[in-house]
Amino acid sequence: MHHDIPTIVLVHGAWADASSWTGVIQRLDRKGFTVTAPPNNLRGLGADAAYVRAYLETLTGPIVLVAHSYGGMVITNAAKGLPNVKALVYVDAFIPDEGQPAVALTGAESALADAATNPPSLFKLAPYPGAPEGSVDTYLLAATVAGSFAQDLTPDEQAIITATQRPAALAGLGEPSGPPAWKDIPAWAIIGTQDRIITPESQREMAKHANVQVTEVDASHVSMVSHPDAIVAVILTAAAHVREAVPA
Repeated sequence: MHHDIPTIVLVHGAWADASSWTGVIQRLDRKGFTVTAPPNNLRGLGADAAYVRAYLETLTGPIVLVAHSYGGMVITNAAKGLPNVKALVYVDAFIPDEGQPAVALTGAESALADAATNPPSLFKLAPYPGAPEGSVDTYLLAATVAGSFAQDLTPDEQAIITATQRPAALAGLGEPSGPPAWKDIPAWAIIGTQDRIITPESQREMAKHANVQVTEVDASHVSMVSHPDAIVAVILTAAAHVREAVPA
């Protein structure tokens, strides 16, 4: 493989796992890219970003770093100062500035708006060993998946998401972000116009603030599942930019 062809690293979000990238991985693999989708542990922003950063540091050559949803918080912190991360792609994702927590960026009309005051309306709550005071794991209820998280998927696909989701620690969603990697790294964003988890309005505002290039798709919060071709097209644009920027 030519040294200027970037590795594509895919970071999943909360209430998901790496299988959410299956359609994207299949398409990129057929195009000859090296693709990897490490776990996002969903224990808290600082810990999650440190884990992903440590993984990125094991890779050589240029990287296109892609994230979904809460994964956008993670890559914004994990990639800061890493010289071989050459492009960021945000998929239905948070694009935070320094000091902003995820809970402040969902948008007023988000289905998560009630999460802070009434978590059981959206989540199954479960304790976990070593949890910080007052923190529990959150699993999306089946009704939340079907109505707000993945409403453009089939019932069978929604059932798989509900069954296989990785839980997110409640405390992590309130952790403030650090200095953002997007200030130094070119970035792209895909916005699902039917997103009910991070509202399209909030995503557009974050993208404008971060000066990232935007593509909109008629999709729910999981556009990488329902519209993988659209996501791959943006990743290919970012990869082409990287190849042009890397000396031959």
